[in-house]
Amino acid sequence: MKNFILFLFVIILATFPFFIQRDTDFGGADGQAEEAITELAPSYEPWFKPFWSPPGGETESLLFSLQAAVGAIIIGYVIGFGRARRKYSAKQ
Repeated sequence: MKNFILFLFVIILATFPFFIQRDTDFGGADGQAEEAITELAPSYEPWFKPFWSPPGGETESLLFSLQAAVGAIIIGYVIGFGRARRKYSAKQ
């Protein structure tokens, strides 16, 4: 029951901003930084250009979610391995 309540709390916490700030664009920090640089120094030239740009926003989202999934798997493995090692070393 405790896990269900915590899960419900996380869902409410994650969706709360979407209901409070309606009609708001939740953009990333990259876009805000680009706007600030353009405002402060309009003649600024970037040092380099990306060697590959994703064909669309969906591809960029897919790559970001894959990166998050791989990171979660690695963190879960490390935590699980540590718990199992502690559990089985305590038995011996």
